[in-house]
Amino acid sequence: MRRTKCLALGICCSLIITFLIALYPLQQDGKPCSCDKALQLCGADLQQLCASFHSNKSTHSEEVRSQKDVYEDNTDWGPHKMAILVPFRDRLEELLTFVPYMHEFLNKQRTRHEFYIINQADYFRFNRASLINIGFIESRSDCDYIAMHDVDLIPVNPNITYPYPESGPFHVASPELHPLWHYPKFVGGILLLTRDDFTQVNGMSNKYWGWGREDDEFYVRMKMAGLKIHRPKNITTGYKTFRHIHDKRKRPRDQARIFDQKIKTSKLDRVTGVTTVKYTLDRRSVLSIDGIKVHMLNVLLECDLTQTPWCLTPMMAKEYKEKGLL
Repeated sequence: MRRTKCLALGICCSLIITFLIALYPLQQDGKPCSCDKALQLCGADLQQLCASFHSNKSTHSEEVRSQKDVYEDNTDWGPHKMAILVPFRDRLEELLTFVPYMHEFLNKQRTRHEFYIINQADYFRFNRASLINIGFIESRSDCDYIAMHDVDLIPVNPNITYPYPESGPFHVASPELHPLWHYPKFVGGILLLTRDDFTQVNGMSNKYWGWGREDDEFYVRMKMAGLKIHRPKNITTGYKTFRHIHDKRKRPRDQARIFDQKIKTSKLDRVTGVTTVKYTLDRRSVLSIDGIKVHMLNVLLECDLTQTPWCLTPMMAKEYKEKGLL
C-alpha cells in the first residue's frame, strides 16, 4: 500500500513538474521557477521528491545549456529568419509534441526560426485568422518572413523545407501532400510568406469565427494581389508526407454556422485584415519547452456584435438574445 502511494505521488509530481517547466515563464519576478508550485498542488509529502529534483537541477541545466549551444540562432545559417505563428487554444498535448519536433527538424536544415504561440484567452469562438494577424504584428521586430502553422501538423519527410519565399507565398502543406485536404485552392496547414507579401494583401480577414474557410478567403486575396503560390516539388511520399496529430474526439471542430454567418463569409472581405484587428495583449511571456525558447502571447480578441455576432458561441448567443443585447 505504501509503495502504491509513493508511486502515485511520484507520478503526480512528475506530471505537474513537466507541465510547469513546459508552460511557466523561465523567470518570474527575476527569479527562476521552482518546484514549490507543484508542492502546493500535490501536498507536503512530495518534499523529498522535489528536493531530489533540485539536487539534479545543476546537471539538468548543463544539459539544457549544451543543447542551447547547438541550437541557438546562428546568423551563419543565412540572413533570413522565420517567425512560426501558431494560433492556439487548449492544445497543450499537441504543443508539447510540436515545438521540440519542429525545432529539431528546422535546425537540421539550418533554418533560423522563432516560435510564437498566439493563445486566444477570451470567451469568443476561435478565430485563427485574427490570431495569425496578431502574431504577424507582435513578431515583426526580429523575423523577415512568417510561417502560418497549425499546431497539429508536422512534416515527416526530411525533404520538406521552409525556405524564404522570395518569389511568392510557399504552401508547404500542398493539396497533393496534406493528409486530409486535397482540393486545388487549399492553402491551409502550413503557408510561408514574406512580410511584404502579407502586408500587401492586408493579412487575413477577421470575420471568420469558428472553424474553417479563412484559408479559402486568403487564397482569393493572394490571387487578386497577383501573388504566385509555390509548392514543394519532387516529393514522392504523397499523403504520408505529414503527420496530423489532432484528436477530433477530444477536440471536435467548431463548425456551427449561426446568424447570417454562412452568407456573410461567402463574400470576399474587402474591409478587415491585419490593419484592423482589435485585441488586447493580456500577457507576453518567454517559456521553455524542453529547453527551447517559445514566445507565448495571451490575447483577448474584440468582437463587434453589429458586424460579426457569430463570434459568440451558440450558448452565449442565446443568453445575449434573452437579455436583449442582440
